[in-house]
Amino acid sequence: MSWSWHGYLAPLSMALWLLGVLMAIKKRPWLAFWLTLAGTLVTGLFIAGLWVRLERPPMRTMGETRLWYSFFLSGAGALAYARRRFAWLLIFGCLLASVFAVINVVKPELHSKALMPALQSPFFIPHVTSYMLSYAVLAASALASALQLRKISAAGVPDKSLDDFIDSSVRTGLGLLMLGLLTGAAWAKEAWGHYWSWDPKETWALVTAAAFLAYLHLRRSPPRGAGRRLALLAPPLGLVMLMITWLGVSYLPAAMGSVHIY
Repeated sequence: MSWSWHGYLAPLSMALWLLGVLMAIKKRPWLAFWLTLAGTLVTGLFIAGLWVRLERPPMRTMGETRLWYSFFLSGAGALAYARRRFAWLLIFGCLLASVFAVINVVKPELHSKALMPALQSPFFIPHVTSYMLSYAVLAASALASALQLRKISAAGVPDKSLDDFIDSSVRTGLGLLMLGLLTGAAWAKEAWGHYWSWDPKETWALVTAAAFLAYLHLRRSPPRGAGRRLALLAPPLGLVMLMITWLGVSYLPAAMGSVHIY
């Protein structure tokens, strides 16, 4: 399956996601779940077809990573909605997944079979996949934290279900992020002879992990008043750092010699 198929399958995925969102708004949860999941599976089918065509995992270019983000964001939104009935989470996942899909339609990239030697490693797939999963989960935790802060400001009391979701999503996302760091370190040792080089992307990934770790530590403090608000600020701040890690470091002068710029 070539990249040209994306122009046909992406609109189909987005149409299914839109229908899923509409069903969630109309409080028809199972129909919302299955429609959203169907859109995710269409994107997954394209990823699988592209993988076969390229004879390598489609994770090398920015356009290819956007495919995975569309897949994980919509899929995570559907699964979380099925469990917790958070319509806002389904809307968030489908909206962001659609944004990435539109960018890939408007700005197609060249996708060759060539894979530079440093990327021909058994750590390539687990490293990239764990990071992309963590980004999707931690983005949801950041949005939930912002909603919780709004509820506390308006009513003075937190939403317990949101609290539970934030805690579980931060723990899951941080675990995946640390897995990405560890597999990346092992990969670096194999490819370049050292585990850590304070590369700009490595440094920002570590700073991002520290922000979400701070949330977990602050949550162990008394849960009322300023301590709770301070803890809830950590995930949105961490999301900003995630965006810098993923996109922003490429524009830093120090990134010109980065091993993460291909």
